[in-house]
Amino acid sequence: MTEWMPELPIVQAPMAGGAGTPELAAAVAEAGGLGFLAAGYKSAAQMRDDIVRMRALTSRPFGMNLFLPSEDPVDAAAVARYRERLGPGTGTPGPRDDDYDAKVADLLGDPPALVSFTFGMPAQDVVRAFQDRGVSVVVTVTSVDEARAASSADVLCVQGTEAGAHQGSFTNDDRERLPLRTLLAAVREVTAQPLIAAGGIGDAAAVADVLALGAVAAQAGTAFLRCPESGANAVHKAALADPAYTETALTRAFTGRPARGLVNRFLAEHSAHAPAAYPDVHYVTSPLRKAAVARGDAGGVNLWAGTSWRLAREAPAAEVLASLAG
Repeated sequence: MTEWMPELPIVQAPMAGGAGTPELAAAVAEAGGLGFLAAGYKSAAQMRDDIVRMRALTSRPFGMNLFLPSEDPVDAAAVARYRERLGPGTGTPGPRDDDYDAKVADLLGDPPALVSFTFGMPAQDVVRAFQDRGVSVVVTVTSVDEARAASSADVLCVQGTEAGAHQGSFTNDDRERLPLRTLLAAVREVTAQPLIAAGGIGDAAAVADVLALGAVAAQAGTAFLRCPESGANAVHKAALADPAYTETALTRAFTGRPARGLVNRFLAEHSAHAPAAYPDVHYVTSPLRKAAVARGDAGGVNLWAGTSWRLAREAPAAEVLASLAG
């Protein structure tokens, strides 16, 4: 794994929904870390455009993250009730496959150095196809059982409950979620695969901790959200620095899958009522969230943040990377 990070054992987390950009990933790569792009919520063509932009900005290795399509059954009546609760301006459920097959085919034709998968373990023929092309396959895991199921991956991204945005679990359930250091130690006991540690990584001390526990790299996302290269909207960036926000929580309110964000009005009012219906709830709430951003209403939009969000600072990505490295 460290061959992709010749200088610093730090990975910039793939961040779907706009926060992750080629500019951010390239800045991290140029500064000696590993930059990741995110294909979630994008078409295969949009993903390809990001790769073209990335390669125009850097010749260094980078990764691309894909969401596995949801195969969980959805209670349509529960989604309808949630739409009614949210009131006017909601959207309607859209495609559930995230253009996955087209993205896989595109990446196999012209792959980056690494491809990572979230929300499940890809089929073995997909894993082998990437590996046959010299691509390192990374799978996000949130439990020991998931780590065992991902034994054919080249690298595991071990994600603790402290992580901002979605928990990358294989299933959309309410099982107990472990803090990173506990999970990392447990996964280290059952596999010799290289491990990337993710969740609440906000400073050099946290990086040093997970490396001492056997990780080959630390992955940070929230730490980069306030960078000028980040695509996070202005409302989100301002909220991360606003002392009015005092805690984070896991919620299904915005997307129908557990995701960690700053506790705001929307999260507090709707978390208890949101069904386990991903990506259906994402589509339902998307117009509401876009409207909230347009009017500058931080209370009405998902403010994804890990538990170390207070450490995020407004600085170029290269400076943030250097501070994480210590």
